[in-house]
Amino acid sequence: MIKLQGAFTAMVTPMKGDGSVDYDGFRQLIDFQIEQGIDGLVPLGTTGENPTLDEDEEEKLIKIAVEEVKGRVPVIIGTGSNDTRHMVAYTKRAKDLGADAALVVTPYYNKPNDSGLAAHFEAAAAVGIPVVVYNIASRTGRNIPASLMERIAKIPGIAGVKESSGDLGQIGDIINSIAVPRRNTANPFTVFSGDDAMALPLMALGGDGVISVVSNLVPAKVKALCRACLAGDYEEGRKLHFELLAFVKAAFIETNPAPIKLALTWAGLPGGPTRLPLGPISGASEEALKTAMHGLGIKTV
Repeated sequence: MIKLQGAFTAMVTPMKGDGSVDYDGFRQLIDFQIEQGIDGLVPLGTTGENPTLDEDEEEKLIKIAVEEVKGRVPVIIGTGSNDTRHMVAYTKRAKDLGADAALVVTPYYNKPNDSGLAAHFEAAAAVGIPVVVYNIASRTGRNIPASLMERIAKIPGIAGVKESSGDLGQIGDIINSIAVPRRNTANPFTVFSGDDAMALPLMALGGDGVISVVSNLVPAKVKALCRACLAGDYEEGRKLHFELLAFVKAAFIETNPAPIKLALTWAGLPGGPTRLPLGPISGASEEALKTAMHGLGIKTV
């Protein structure tokens, strides 16, 4: 089983003014991430606007990611769907195109029961690529409690979880009951924070890192925070946490990824507009975002 740890970026999908995908910009963002020392990349997740990408766009983005990374860091491709058949097809595509792992979100809208949810992730793992479960009830309407995660984690091929429940009690139970017993084995279970603001407390509980939105723009700082926490240097970790906190709040002032894409554009990196139904953020939100960026010493155009 692949060992996943540290700062991973939930990558945006940069777009041109006409709303088409900026593939050259995507390559540029990958190179920026690698140069800044990021530990891994996660294209085609929520931050990548995967619900509004067509299959040709997705396939081209996966190919570019794998080709551009050249095995230097793990590439985890978002392959989720609320239709298990589609999810399996997307996961197979990611495997065939050379991804290192798949990120599979809890099926949304359907609100599956426990048996259906376990079978969904079993179908994902059967494809033969490591699978990271994505638990985010705020978007899917269905939480995966620790007791059910224990059941899912026993499925061969389930490599970890991106935890966005916001529940530290639940996260602690998952780390203690699943990740800790499998640590230093051939079958580790990674626990990532799916929320930038929760990265420090999750790692203090023994978690492995973060799949970050703000690292689209400040990968080196997020990497430094993870490195400090994983080394047990929580004084440095807290310092970096509070340095980043205003920007983290601003990046989620409206629905992700609209703020972070605008921040990238202002910083001179490929970002561009979001696709409908996500629209531009308000003027007040723009001001808060600029203020937070300036607080990190980032110039805006």
